[in-house]
Amino acid sequence: MTPLGAPAPMDPHPPTGEPTTTGGTSHAAKLNWLRAGVLGANDGIISTAGLVVGVAGATTAIGPIVTAGVAGVVAGAVSMALGEYVSVSSQRDAERALIERERQAFAEHSDGALEILAGVYRGKGLSTQTAYAVAAELTALDPFAAHIEAGLRLDPNDLTNPSHAAISSGTAFTAGAILPIVAITLAPANIRIIVTFVAVLLALVVTGTVSARLGGAGKRRAVLRLVVGGAAAMAVTWGVGRLLGVSGI
Repeated sequence: MTPLGAPAPMDPHPPTGEPTTTGGTSHAAKLNWLRAGVLGANDGIISTAGLVVGVAGATTAIGPIVTAGVAGVVAGAVSMALGEYVSVSSQRDAERALIERERQAFAEHSDGALEILAGVYRGKGLSTQTAYAVAAELTALDPFAAHIEAGLRLDPNDLTNPSHAAISSGTAFTAGAILPIVAITLAPANIRIIVTFVAVLLALVVTGTVSARLGGAGKRRAVLRLVVGGAAAMAVTWGVGRLLGVSGI
């Protein structure tokens, strides 16, 4: 349907005529938000852990460590939220422009709307009879929405909200960042770095497992990537902090 009337790519899950949204939000959208939240939490855990462990490598005073951690959380959360807002706003603008072009094309071909929509569903693998039945039922509800969803997988009334994306991203980052700060603050001075390492790696095992399940990927590989990456980040920042602390810089 890009342009209007062109056959759509084959869909491994042919439409059944049932709504693709539940409570105004599609299942795919909910899954994407959940996945983005997990990724934001991972970012908060790793970046904040690297920061506080790096400072802890330079000094044993808890004040500078906590100050650096809190500053990192605020800066990181704001950066994540702003970046997500800008990114999703750009995506939303592009979707709106695409929908408007399709709306104009639809108006020019409204007389053959049913035939065009049925053709889209035949291209997705439905029989002619079923394709016409689905097209007729959906067209009776909202002709343009039926065409835009079938051809572009977009819902004109349910586009991504930049503000929701920004809040979700910033909140997820903050939630993940709290763990390393709490771990390094509550642990005794002589073992605070070890405790933080262990706490962070365990948290990454959990978030890696959730991420793998959401993405349908192998659990072991996803967890291993996160754990190795997180451990490497903390080891490097601790080494840098230790070097700077010893040299007195």
